Amino acid sequence: MAGLLLPARIDTAMSVSADNSPAAAGTMWPALIALVAGALAMAISPILVRLSDVGPFASAFYRVFLALPFLFAWMRIEQRHGKSAVPKKRFSPAVIATGLAFAGDLFFWHLAILNTTIANSTFFATTAPIWVGLLGWIVLGRRVTSATAVGLVFCLAGGGALVWRSFELSPDHLLGDFYGALTGLFFGIYFLTVERARETEGAAWITFHMSVITAALLALAAAGAWIFYGQQMFPSDATGWLVLVCLAAISHVGGQGLLSYALGTLPSMFSSLVIFMEALVASALAWLILGEAITPLQGLGGLAILFGIWLARPQAGARKNGKTK
Repeated sequence: MAGLLLPARIDTAMSVSADNSPAAAGTMWPALIALVAGALAMAISPILVRLSDVGPFASAFYRVFLALPFLFAWMRIEQRHGKSAVPKKRFSPAVIATGLAFAGDLFFWHLAILNTTIANSTFFATTAPIWVGLLGWIVLGRRVTSATAVGLVFCLAGGGALVWRSFELSPDHLLGDFYGALTGLFFGIYFLTVERARETEGAAWITFHMSVITAALLALAAAGAWIFYGQQMFPSDATGWLVLVCLAAISHVGGQGLLSYALGTLPSMFSSLVIFMEALVASALAWLILGEAITPLQGLGGLAILFGIWLARPQAGARKNGKTK
């Protein structure tokens, strides 16, 4: 909707819960700035998709495919300056899982857009932090702290307030709502797999190689939609290509790249909460660019999201996951 180099960490004797493990003070703020900037970059994607004249699956494919040259250059620069070594495997299990998760995220997101309202698809997609918490607890044995849980409640309430005016539960939308829920599930998995990959690999390496996997899978989806459903596959003019290049450079290289960078320092549970800023910024951009009015309830929802993120924020002074890397 998904992400981004190797900051130094300090040793400490404090062990904390993995879902809200504070980062060292010297590395936490750059990661926080990257995380917020990544959320802002990803928030621009709905506007660019709306401006594009290709089908939804085609725009998802181009978002990733056109980003590959930028990501390859970033990866080479990172390696040239010694900021990351070449892993033994080009496609580690964690990177493969990340590529599959992000492909699932974009695939079901666009299916949701086609089968339910934008408000419904947006709300269900923002359930990713719930899945990060549940899967982190069930699979990894992580505990969710009370501050994080309360912050999540505020973020969910704020996200609901942002889409309340257009949200509609209807039997006609059940399939689309289901796709939206799957979007949240796959994006939640994405946060956990990127966090795992960042234990041994650089942000640029992960983002490039997972994008190769995602682009290949989305190419099949876009081609199928073009052949069987007549969705437009290629932009009609230079402006259409420019929109797609901006989508790739801003939302994918900037958004996913900065998210990958941030997850090398910040815990996935907290990072996933910042996804709610996408809905907040998307509403603001819709107001500024498309003239869509913001109601008082939406304003309160935005404040609730910011407050929830602030409640769940990591504290400086302890190491991530109770260990140094």
